[in-house]
Amino acid sequence: MDTLAQGYGSGTGIGSDGTSAPLWLLAELTYRCPLHCAFCYNPVDLESHGPELDTEEWLRVISDARKLGAVQIGFSGGEPLVRDDLEVLVAHARGLGFYTNLITSGVGLTETRIAALKLAGLDHIQLSFQDSTRELNDFLSSTKTFELKRKVAQLIKAHGYPMVLNCVLHRFNLPHVGQIIEMALDIGAEYLELANTQYYGWAMLNREQLMPTKEALREAEDTVNRYRAMVGERCRILFVVPDYFETRPKACMNGWGSVFLGVAPDGTALPCHAAKTLPGLQLPNVKDASLSQVWYESGAFNAFRGEDWMQEPCRSCDERGKDHGGCRCQAYALTGDARAADPVCSKSPKHAEVEKVVAFARDARAVEERPLVFRSMRRG
Repeated sequence: MDTLAQGYGSGTGIGSDGTSAPLWLLAELTYRCPLHCAFCYNPVDLESHGPELDTEEWLRVISDARKLGAVQIGFSGGEPLVRDDLEVLVAHARGLGFYTNLITSGVGLTETRIAALKLAGLDHIQLSFQDSTRELNDFLSSTKTFELKRKVAQLIKAHGYPMVLNCVLHRFNLPHVGQIIEMALDIGAEYLELANTQYYGWAMLNREQLMPTKEALREAEDTVNRYRAMVGERCRILFVVPDYFETRPKACMNGWGSVFLGVAPDGTALPCHAAKTLPGLQLPNVKDASLSQVWYESGAFNAFRGEDWMQEPCRSCDERGKDHGGCRCQAYALTGDARAADPVCSKSPKHAEVEKVVAFARDARAVEERPLVFRSMRRG
């Protein structure tokens, strides 16, 4: 693929195109994680990335993001709790006026640490489960963490946080959707995000094994709708359908370089979670440039802003202002061209590639013959 953008200065910036400030900063503090989930969105070549930003570097990034206008920050990873300076970073962000969110597996969230995070001003915690059963939860993460997660959920409630659970869905646990909802209700969850797997990182590596059938997905969605009717406002249940089963693409990141700014552990600035997968996209690093330069001037963040980059059928589609052409990383993964229409769209000439993947999921024997590849720092 041709180089998408070269260095700084190739974008138009705020001066000429009215680019708005980022609203959401995702601080990926580390790729280290005690879990080994087969659907993790982190890069599969974990060992090839540079050293993590230190405390002072992260403090500068957080300050710069707030100056730009960002209002919400998510601390994620890997597992952000492996960072000893998490409380310092949370306190700094909260002091600047950020709404602060911890995205965690729960491993490492002890009574002492949650009390310290509460004191630091942490606003919100999202806790992940892999399944409603100990057996499948521990298998999918290649750990023994189910009981620990239950205890962490109690800690979160005890410290007055809203109970927000996340469970990534796929072929293995879709039949358990009802039980997962029952578990969430038993824990006292006010929010439950049932996020069907999106295929990036390790999930892309395991796509054939994780992809559900259309029938299983429809049955799971029917179950979710029944529970929504039963529980009402007691628990808000979100069900995110996987892209491969749609006929129109999602408005990925609400448009490239529109509201989302991610910073990877090594300081690489990301227009989306999976931007590192796009060859030729020269991603800037916060060690070498200010966040203002990154956001407004870098070629990478300007590469897919607006509509000039679009090819047909996106260029003349009357829905282009709504979906922004879909996901660039998904387009590259399925077509080899990051500028192509997202093949999820039925208007794409490559839509048949998506249909082939979905059809393959019906062949259970073929899927089961391929073992899962679990997330590991040693791969790459």
